[in-house]
Parts: sequence; structure tokens; C-alpha cells
Amino acid sequence: MASVRRLSAIMFTDMVGYTASAQTDEKAALSLRNEQESLVRPLVSAHQGREVKSTGDGFLVEFDSALKATECALSIQRRLHERNGRVGVPPIALRIGIHLGDVEQQGSDIFGDAVNIASRIQPVAEPGGICVSNAVREQVWNKISDRLEKLPSTALKGLRAPVEIYRVVLPWTLQGTPPAGNGPARLAVLPFANMSPDPADVFFADGLTEELITVVSQLHELRVIARTSVMQYKSTTQDVSHIGANLGVSWILEGSVRRAGNRLRITAQLIDVSSQAHAWSKSYDREIDDVFAVQSEIAKQVADALKIELRPNEAARLATKPPVQMDSYLAYLQGRAVMVSDWSEKNFRAAMRQFEIALSLDASNARAHSGLADSIIRLKWGRFRRAEDEGDSVIREHVVQALALDPQLAEAHSSLGDILWDEAEHLEAEKEYKLALSLNPSYAPAHYSYAHLLLTFNRPDASLKEMVLAEQLDPSSVTYLDAHVWLLIMLRRLDEAASHLERLRELNREGGAYLGTLGFYYYARGEPEKLSQNIVRFAEFDPEGAINQRIWLLATTGRKDEARKLMAEQEARKDQQNLGNFAMWHALVGDLDECFRLLNKAWDTKSFPIQFWRIEPTFDAVRRDPRFGQLLKRMGLPP
Repeated sequence: MASVRRLSAIMFTDMVGYTASAQTDEKAALSLRNEQESLVRPLVSAHQGREVKSTGDGFLVEFDSALKATECALSIQRRLHERNGRVGVPPIALRIGIHLGDVEQQGSDIFGDAVNIASRIQPVAEPGGICVSNAVREQVWNKISDRLEKLPSTALKGLRAPVEIYRVVLPWTLQGTPPAGNGPARLAVLPFANMSPDPADVFFADGLTEELITVVSQLHELRVIARTSVMQYKSTTQDVSHIGANLGVSWILEGSVRRAGNRLRITAQLIDVSSQAHAWSKSYDREIDDVFAVQSEIAKQVADALKIELRPNEAARLATKPPVQMDSYLAYLQGRAVMVSDWSEKNFRAAMRQFEIALSLDASNARAHSGLADSIIRLKWGRFRRAEDEGDSVIREHVVQALALDPQLAEAHSSLGDILWDEAEHLEAEKEYKLALSLNPSYAPAHYSYAHLLLTFNRPDASLKEMVLAEQLDPSSVTYLDAHVWLLIMLRRLDEAASHLERLRELNREGGAYLGTLGFYYYARGEPEKLSQNIVRFAEFDPEGAINQRIWLLATTGRKDEARKLMAEQEARKDQQNLGNFAMWHALVGDLDECFRLLNKAWDTKSFPIQFWRIEPTFDAVRRDPRFGQLLKRMGLPP
């Protein structure tokens, strides 16, 4: 039988403790083995791996790149970690080893030193861990976000010379505070428990959590997870180590609040995720008017415990009590708590009402002005605005008022950046985003908006950096993760996109965002059959989005007449006036004259984003056309 030699990445997996478990309870062990197989196989397929064979309680898998193998291993261990965090389930732990080298194929099996080395590396990995050879490290060290840590030189059984092995440092294996050279410490403020006799006071506890996040976020040597990602742990029974691993933090601040009339008792404790030890714990018995002072004291305690030196402006801001009446402040807290709980029209409008109440009680409440502007902007971005809604001038009025009352309010500067961007004042918008992030480096919405603006400037690498920061600060946000995946796809970093897509599927269980992005992924990979199948599923969640994908599919698979017919049907509809989509469709079928007519019309009405046109490879022909340069000039953007 003829053999075939090639360069491959080899991955071995092994289920920890399976043999011993089978001797104790064979039925239960077999059930766990079957479960791990059903979990691993789809991930191998998603990362374009070839299952060479099952080893009983593990797999031998071949990949055509070291990055695909590593991304697959990361997805497997991430999924298992999430699964093992559930209450009452017996854990499943795998060791994974990866090597890159020549293999010889005989039939469906593979042989060679590369296979032997990978099989010897796998037992070196810790349970739930990944180890790779130096050959793999050289290919992936700058392409994955996880750190690679060199292990002592190891003599592996059956090999003449020691092999350099690296351990992938997974988030849940981090110990204590990251070293100073690894960037700012990472903290999550868990929802404070409401201990008040009145259940209605839960909004006060939620609002206090939101404000504590805002206050500690102003510390430059700290990165604080957004409230939208920590709210899932409200009243949780999960332990600190599991929460810390899921959020990628090494410190957790938690506590409770009890309100009785005008008296408050607030307790807080800072916990080291690795040891679960309390760095400090304290109770505060105060009048409700002193809540601002308590927040500042807690922030200072966090800074002291983490050995963060406060900058003069940070210390001054913590010492400043906002001149806001308490009833107005309570209404503001309720508005923030409602708005960040879910991005929906219902919540945005409920938040608007609370901010309006806050301002009716105290027109000098800068945060309420900013919150009202934010809620209207989100209604606009979500296309929930109606004819009777406030105009853009009202948004600007509230932002300007907020900044007049508090020039150091980060969210107001970010909102002003959004306004300026909508008005095509791109450079001024950039200044506002940078200022917002200098005031609050942990403000994820500013990182997200700035990432999109950087794409407008045709700076995709800088955009990706900001997008990653937004996602890290709010890891449970479907919006940020979805945008990150789209950017990776447009940059054709498809192996990375596949890994993030798997996480998007976990977050977006209803499927709309996931299926929409999955369709674009299949398009970028040149897999029309999978795209066609996905469109059918996507149509159940977003019929308009599915039509858009079908036009892309028809236009790029030689069925342009069918695409034009469907385009004409959509353009004839009075409720379908998305000029940006229309322009893309005409570009796809090769009608560049109509494409540019629509692009210029869209720009006249400020109704389309330029980011997609800047970097998506599909539109190379559009970018080469002199008219694209002329359009950029009209927009005041660089080539």
C-alpha cells in the first residue's frame, strides 16, 4: 500500500482517570466517556480537524495547521470548563498535547516521529490543560490571546533528546494578581445582595453595584468587568474560582446592602480568586446621604489592597461628592439598572422615564443627563426611534449639559463621540473617545465605538485591539463578541473567527446573532452549500437578514439574474430602504455605477457606515475604482 508524507499538526487527547473510574463504576464511566466524545467531535469538525482514530478515552486528530489545532484544543477545554462549572455534574477532564511535524499516512492511519512526540507531550499536560511543542509555539505565540509558559526541559519516554514543551496558561489557571509586566489587574464587582426588608430596594443594590463599577473603573491600573457580564452571577451559588475563571479576573469584590429608612449598612469584601482568601472585609453604617463617601472609601481600599498608587486626579475625583439630591440619585440608579439589564426597546424607554424623573427632581444631576442621552442614542442605534421621539438635537443638549455640570464624566464624552461621528466629525469624535477612555479605561462602550471609528479610518489592527478590549471588559456581551467575530472574518483570520464563533453560539442560544455571523463565515470560507443551509435556519430569526444573505449567495455563485430579481423585489418595498445594503448588492452583481450612486445618496443622508467597505475583500473592485477615493474625500477620510 502506497504511503503519503506531509506536514501536519497532531493533537492527542486523553480523559483523565477513565480507567480507574471504569473499574469503580463502569456504567457511569462509559456515560462520561460518551459525553466527552459528543462534545469533542463537533469541535474537531468545526476547526477542520480529521479524526484519525479514537483511543478509547481520547482521540488522535490531524490538522493542516498548528493554529487550527491549538484553537480547537482551546475550544475543547473552554467548553469542558463551562460544563464542569454546573452544579451537581461529575467533572470531565482532558489532557491535550500538540506537536507539528512530518507524518506518513498508510490507509486512514498516520505514523512517524511527530505522532510519537505528540503522544508523549499529552501526559505532561495538567488535567484540563494543554501542552504544545516548541514547533507549535513558534506558529501560534502571536496569534492566540493566551500566554505560553515554558516548562523545564523534559526527557520523554522513547525519545533520545529532551523536548521543549510549553504550557498554555488558561484563564482559570492564573494565580493571584497578574505580574506588573502583564498589564493592569482585573477585577469583577459582583451584584451586591439586597438585604433590605423591602424587596423593592433591590434596585438600590443593583444601582450601588453599577456605581461601584463606575467608581473603581476610574483607576488606571485596574480593569473592571462591565455590569452586563457580572449580572448573571446575581444570587449565584457558583464558587469564586469558577466565576473568576469565566470572567478572566484575579480579584472579586462582593457585598451586600441593607436600607432602613435613611440608614444604610453596606458590607464589602475583596477576594483573591486563586486562594479564595479575603484581602479585606469591612462594614459601613452610614446615613443614605453618605453613600458617595462609602463608594470612594471602597475604591481606595481596593487600590490599597492591590498596591495601586492613585494619581492626583483620581484621588481628587474620589474625594469629590457629586452635588446631587438623594431622591434624584435613586431615580438615576434605577434608570441605569434597567438600561444595562438588556438591550431592548422596552428597557431603554423604561430607563428614559427614570432619568426624566431624576432630572425633574434635580436638573443639576449630570449623570441623569448623560443617562438620558445614552438611552435615546441606543433607541436610535437599535432602530427603535419613532417620529414622535426626541431629535438628535435633544441628545446633544443633554450631553452638553452633562459635561457642563461634570467635565470629567467619561460616559458623557463617549456619548459626545457618538454624536460627532454621526455628524461626520470623525477627528473630533476620536478626541472624545480618547478622552472618555483616559477618564475611565474600563468603559467598554467607548472601546467598542472607538473600534468602529478606527475602521472608518482604515486602521484595522488598531480597531481589533480596541474590539478585544471591549470584549474582555464585557465578556458576556453578544454585541461585542459578535462585532469581534465579524472583524476577524473581514480580516480573513478565519481560524480565530471559528473559535470565537463557538463562544458566540454559547452566549446567543436563541441563535439570531450567531446564525447571521455564521452565514458570513461560511461565505468567507467559500462554502456555499453550508451557507445555503444556514440561511434556512437564519430566516426563522431574521427574515430580512436571511434575504440579504441569499442575495450574496446568488450573486457570488454565478446566479446573478436570480440575485437581481430578488434585489428588485426588495428595493420596491416601501419599508425596505437600506441604501447601504442596496449598494452592496449592486456591487456584488457588478453594477458599480448604481453602487456608487447609492453610496453617495447614503452619504448625503448620513445613513450608512463606511467600515465594511474599507476592509471586506469582496469589495476590492469598489475600492480600486477612482470614485471610491472621491467618496472618501467627500467624507473627509484618508484613502
